[in-house]
Amino acid sequence: MAEHPSSSAPAPKRSHPPSNVIEHAFEVVVFASRWIQAPLYGGLIVAELLYAYKFLVELWEMVLHINKMDETVFMLGVLGLIDVTMVANLLTMVIIGGYATFVSTLDLEQHPDRPDWLTHVDPGTIKIKLAASLIGISSIHLLKAFVDVANENPEHIKWKIFIHMTFLASAILLAWTDKIMQKDKKH
Repeated sequence: MAEHPSSSAPAPKRSHPPSNVIEHAFEVVVFASRWIQAPLYGGLIVAELLYAYKFLVELWEMVLHINKMDETVFMLGVLGLIDVTMVANLLTMVIIGGYATFVSTLDLEQHPDRPDWLTHVDPGTIKIKLAASLIGISSIHLLKAFVDVANENPEHIKWKIFIHMTFLASAILLAWTDKIMQKDKKH
């Protein structure tokens, strides 16, 4: 992780004997390789823009056809909008949290809109937040299936329940593992 510009004096440079010059150069390259991820986060920003576009298109379709929709179709449309929003939230967490964790610190201490969760972001926290988001997204898909149960294949509903339960179990195990790791760090 890059050192924050406002931190105290830089760490003293260690001198490398001539036999370690190659090792040091390799370490510099390995550390710099984190920037390979920057275009990936840029791509996720483009994907988030596409999700915003999809949201607006779906919302506009709902506005145009509101008088022709029955309550079930309207509810499915709203659940679709919530689904798109939750995926966009997931993208935001991955972009900001992943970049700040794996590429470079974000100089946002003075920014008035700085999210509180950024103060304690680490790979374990990101995994748990991602798992919770996936549960939320899965819940929306399951709710859509229950609302439109007459048009759903019962086998598909069973699979959606199974997948949802798998996400739920995974999130519980991740949170439990993270709690154990945090307890070990304190000792």
